[in-house]
Amino acid sequence: MDKRELMLTLAAGKATGRVPAAFFLHFDEAHHRGQAAVDRHLEYFRATGMDFVKIQYEHPFPEMPEIAHSRDWAKVPVFAEDYFAPPLSVVAGIVKSIKKEALVIVTLYSALMHAGHAVGRNLLTAHLDEDPVATARGLERIAESILIFVRGCVKAGVDGFYMSTQGGEAGRFKDPTVFDKAIRPSDLRVMNEVMRTCPFNILHVCDYNGEYADLTPYIDYPGQIVNCGTRLSGGPIAPAEIARMFKRPFMGGMDRHGVIVTGSRDEIQKEVRAVVEAAPPLFSLGADCTVPSEIPLDNLRAAIDAAHDFRR
Repeated sequence: MDKRELMLTLAAGKATGRVPAAFFLHFDEAHHRGQAAVDRHLEYFRATGMDFVKIQYEHPFPEMPEIAHSRDWAKVPVFAEDYFAPPLSVVAGIVKSIKKEALVIVTLYSALMHAGHAVGRNLLTAHLDEDPVATARGLERIAESILIFVRGCVKAGVDGFYMSTQGGEAGRFKDPTVFDKAIRPSDLRVMNEVMRTCPFNILHVCDYNGEYADLTPYIDYPGQIVNCGTRLSGGPIAPAEIARMFKRPFMGGMDRHGVIVTGSRDEIQKEVRAVVEAAPPLFSLGADCTVPSEIPLDNLRAAIDAAHDFRR
């Protein structure tokens, strides 16, 4: 199988014959725009030997100081496609350069995550606790903007998206029903359109803002593959159990701050072998989220080579 066939086979829930692998990181600001961003993504793909390309999203919503109260979320603007011209230019350049060789997917932050970038996580959480219905109006408007970006990416020829979501962290809201009332609708509005238009999408349950008591709020979220951490607030959860819960292939297994950052090549490859041996049959090696930007690329190459060499 070539890399495109390998990942599409896994996404279809079929055995791949070898273990695919990919890791992601944020590039420095000099590589966020234009040809420099295109070139850096391609250099990273080649240097690591990973099995698909994930385009980082470095165009967050602007700060919105006018959102001072929950009622103000109705003021959130909906951005036209020209607002997304810089990231769409990067997407188009990468697709043109590499799509014949590997799948190309784009990082897609949820409406909640964009809202947190715009006003700060603490204020957003307070508004959702205070009036989830009013705050959700802003999330829906942000979702409209996200869909404009999604359609631009689809037009450019991407194969799918890395759909990143938050909001179900343990203890985040005073009322745990806030997630279902205010966050799930905007998430699913975007994700369901993505699933209708693209063949390869990864659901990423992001633990950057805290651990989860359990993953059940996300079980019915779409995505051909699920990627998340294996640490819950009550203790670890095995990748095989995550795959069973979500009824789809699992991607992950490596701690983004663990051996892959600090270990020698032998230590990294030993860890990879242990992860893959315990992994579910339908599996792709990866980390629980983006790895530190300063990580030596040789470490990532060592992990990916070990996955590729592994035979069950």
